[in-house]
Amino acid sequence: MQLANTATKILCTSLLSFGLIACSGHDPVPESKCGEVVKHAQKVLGAMAPSAGELMSQCKAADDSARGCVMAATKKGALAQCL
Repeated sequence: MQLANTATKILCTSLLSFGLIACSGHDPVPESKCGEVVKHAQKVLGAMAPSAGELMSQCKAADDSARGCVMAATKKGALAQCL
């Protein structure tokens, strides 16, 4: 069970690796809104979400378009499409 939790967290971290996200067609979201982006990502990922601190670091490293892509996602699969 612990291995499955670890694998799930690694997968989620990879999916939310904001620095690698390249999507278009979403309104850009400035870095100042990272708190909202983190809350939204946690809501979408539920129990699979990495820590808020980790998500915040990734958000701050992302560009406006990547943050917009995450904010537009409503399902885990949609977050994967942000990659």
